[in-house]
Amino acid sequence: MTLTVIALGSNLDNPPQQLKAACCRLSRLQGLTGLRVSSVFTSPPMGPQDQPPFFNAVATCLYIEEPRQLLAELQAIEQAMGRVKVRHWGERCIDLDIIQMGEQLIHDIDLSIPHPGISERLFVVEPMIELLGADHKVPGLDDLGTLRDELKHQSISLYQDIDISGATVA
Repeated sequence: MTLTVIALGSNLDNPPQQLKAACCRLSRLQGLTGLRVSSVFTSPPMGPQDQPPFFNAVATCLYIEEPRQLLAELQAIEQAMGRVKVRHWGERCIDLDIIQMGEQLIHDIDLSIPHPGISERLFVVEPMIELLGADHKVPGLDDLGTLRDELKHQSISLYQDIDISGATVA
């Protein structure tokens, strides 16, 4: 079993409900146990600014299968939920990214673990701190507390109106 971190994001079609639906689907994956989900945070879009703000959360779990299997499962969830890629970093109903899988380092054309954008995304770092603590280290990076300090210029807000994970909230 490998400690696995998955980022969830949405900015279309009732984003909090999209995140909740994605968590429900994650909880049913074979080989995945101990799902915990952070609070939901909102942030301005990283890409084109002519789109709605994003709603983001992070899930941690233990996963027994290989990284490519998880990638295929996450892409299947995105497809089943109706994700359509219109433009790079553009609006989407759901986005699921593998952030970390234990100490694994993978740098392939279609899969990078740890996710290469962690150190640029407060909306990933802050919910990871909520679940794993500021001293948690992602392979090849500083601890999460240091990453958060380096991202102070970014703006995120805690969204308190929904529990997207039911009984599995952190």
